[in-house]
Amino acid sequence: MFSKRTDWSRAPSRLSELVALASGPLLDLTESNPTLAGFTAPSVVAELGDARGATYRPEPRGMLSAREAICGYYRERGASVSPEQVVLTASTSEAYGWMFKLFCEPGDCVLVPAPAYPLLPLLADLEEVRLVRYPHVREECWRIDLGATERLLAENRARAVTLVHPGNPTGSFTRRDEACALATMARRYDAALLVDEVFSDYAHGVLAPDRQPTFAGGTEALTIVMSGLSKVALSPQLKLGWVVVAGADEATRREALERLEVIADCYLSVATPVQLALPKILAAAPALQAQVRERLRKNLAVLDATLLLAGLDSPVRRLAMDGGWYALVQLPRTRDDDQWLERTLAAGVLVHPGYFFEVATAGMMVVSLLTDEATFAEGIARAVAVWSEA
Repeated sequence: MFSKRTDWSRAPSRLSELVALASGPLLDLTESNPTLAGFTAPSVVAELGDARGATYRPEPRGMLSAREAICGYYRERGASVSPEQVVLTASTSEAYGWMFKLFCEPGDCVLVPAPAYPLLPLLADLEEVRLVRYPHVREECWRIDLGATERLLAENRARAVTLVHPGNPTGSFTRRDEACALATMARRYDAALLVDEVFSDYAHGVLAPDRQPTFAGGTEALTIVMSGLSKVALSPQLKLGWVVVAGADEATRREALERLEVIADCYLSVATPVQLALPKILAAAPALQAQVRERLRKNLAVLDATLLLAGLDSPVRRLAMDGGWYALVQLPRTRDDDQWLERTLAAGVLVHPGYFFEVATAGMMVVSLLTDEATFAEGIARAVAVWSEA
């Protein structure tokens, strides 16, 4: 009766089992929902009451006023985008599904980064797309293994290469030389670049000159940039995202946009009220983002100070990163990840093990810097005390 594509295992994960066994309340250092982390925008939500929202005039690519507002968002980031390049979606997750439809036949391959957030395999299953991971290697920060990526692209005849920019949870912005190399190889193998920029507004300080700020200006390959209000305006409940079609040549962009318009017309998934409110929502976003960046800065400083107090000979250290909402903490490999997780939960603290994000190296834990400051300070103090017991 049911399709194979939805035949996922529904057994509790090892993480869920360990959390269920934990006794007493937990300090949650995994919180990444801004509406539960103290960041709300009631004045923005009030904008949804525009009386014009009572009339339904569907526009497959989205209302012009909304798409113009998105162009303004990119203009402030130094990228020139026209409304004709923009298509609205209900979310970045929906955008991924549309991209898999646009570029792939059932069974086709898309390259995705590792480590990465664990949602993409489910979205790919729904479209019968095969994912192949291309590796990142750790230097002073994470770097794409370009040689391995090109081999995988050629061997699998991949239809697209996905970038998460900055990485989640690595927090690494793509370097400019990496961006050029990826675009060149994508063009060579007739593949698209799919760039997820949902965290791109959250650099930790001034972005280094060798980092790519945004891909919305395009590359020599067909480039699809995805983002949305979930992170840009801290409003996942409003369900509005977008894609920007850039790069390549005009004929290729036009073909992509015309096909995307048909896909969008089949769904018409973005509600009228949020489209009407989008110019005001994006205008209010910088103030909200500033609050988030301040919390990220403070929690990162607390994490570093706590690690410093553990001593210069402590085996626990934080990995370097450029931005994003997460921090990766490396622990001694005297125990496996689940053993470290059990000990951390016994101290009353919940973190994510690195394998949750497909981190290949053992002894890695992931903490959310979005956590409220008091919870983060107490939780990370407990966690580091446990982790220092090699």
